[in-house]
Amino acid sequence: MDIIIANEQDKVKIEENLYEKLEQVGILALSEAGSVDNYEVSVLITDNEEIRSLNKKYRNVDVDTDVLSFPLFEENADNVEPLFFNETEEIILGDIIISGEKALEQSKDFGHSFLRELSYLLVHGILHLLGYDHKTEEDTKNMRNMEENILLKMDIGR
Repeated sequence: MDIIIANEQDKVKIEENLYEKLEQVGILALSEAGSVDNYEVSVLITDNEEIRSLNKKYRNVDVDTDVLSFPLFEENADNVEPLFFNETEEIILGDIIISGEKALEQSKDFGHSFLRELSYLLVHGILHLLGYDHKTEEDTKNMRNMEENILLKMDIGR
């Protein structure tokens, strides 16, 4: 499993050791959600302006947000087919875009660390790539429980 993280913003300083921790969180999230070992996920950390632009372009919602997920698979009634493979035959599961600015703001609002908020947003995005959602109350409860369990296993509590 590969978690590829790129930081294309300069408004929030992100320490080098945070990238390694986020990769570990992402790999655990993929494992805990039942995925096989051959997935690749790309993560882009950007700023509020860029994520707002992407949110408007792809979801027709003109506000900045904390995380966007773009799965690269096709669903039909019978199965889920991957669309792309990389050169090592890993399935490119999709892309996750996180606003570093929004993550920092929310970490302060919620009274926990920046690492905790980035990790939560990464796990949330990965679960969306794997088909999890929060459209119903039960779906939301299941997704939140999974998110918290993953973060607790990484010792990233509130």
